[in-house]
Amino acid sequence: MHQQTIRNAEEKVQRFFANDATGHDWYHTDRVRKVAIEIANHEGADASICELAALLHDVADEKFHESKENGEKYVREWLMTCGDREVNVEKVMNIITKLSFRGGGGQAPSCLEGKIVQDADRLDAIGAIGIARCFMFAGAKGDAMYDPSISPREHMTATSYRQEKSSAINHFYEKLLKLKNRMNTKTGEEIAKTRHQRLETFLDAFFQEWSGK
Repeated sequence: MHQQTIRNAEEKVQRFFANDATGHDWYHTDRVRKVAIEIANHEGADASICELAALLHDVADEKFHESKENGEKYVREWLMTCGDREVNVEKVMNIITKLSFRGGGGQAPSCLEGKIVQDADRLDAIGAIGIARCFMFAGAKGDAMYDPSISPREHMTATSYRQEKSSAINHFYEKLLKLKNRMNTKTGEEIAKTRHQRLETFLDAFFQEWSGK
């Protein structure tokens, strides 16, 4: 894969998320890219495919387009016109269209590179960065930091996950605390253990302070 394709993808993502306030900004993408490359090197995968898919993974997300189909079409057309014959467009699209959590109903991509990028994306949702992103996303949606009258949802559709009111703290129970056991690779599992512990430590402190201790 030509390095110019990677540079073009970087520039595209930086422009696309220039004004993002949901935690899906360029720095999120760059962290996912770096972790995906690290995991790929440990797992013996194609790091270049992981890098390109990681760079584009949120650009196709339906929450940034009128529909899921429009998001996928937007990225597919860009890949088709980037002029790099070494890019496996179908493989990249298969990866990025299967990454999303979608209320817990999403499935893992079939190829190793897809599993790696999904792990990298999920790892950025836990740990210290994940905590910060969780509250940033809740604020952008207009959700409360915490509301004891709103219980975490046990079963969610993709629509309810995206649209129903919840809270930042509920998001830990609805998604973040579940991710450690949904890693696809051994390398992802090892990284997730430490980051998961940071979630639990934070919640312990949060509820102590919430109760006035």
